[in-house]
Amino acid sequence: MSHYFQIGKVLGAISGVLIFIGAYIYCIATYGFLLGLGLGWLPSGIVAAIVGGALVLLWGPAVFLLSLMFLYVLSHNT
Repeated sequence: MSHYFQIGKVLGAISGVLIFIGAYIYCIATYGFLLGLGLGWLPSGIVAAIVGGALVLLWGPAVFLLSLMFLYVLSHNT
């Protein structure tokens, strides 16, 4: 397996966990303690799986676009 996919798996796992935690907290805050805590894991898990899976394949272009945005902000900062 290439190094690209190995790095993507690590980044996908980290981002999946962070997205899950953030979305779960959002569900609890939005829908209340009982409903958000009881059912919030389902949409949080779905979103985390989609983002984590996409990041395995697309982390290279994402890093490239983020670096372009960073350079743009640095060049236009006065």
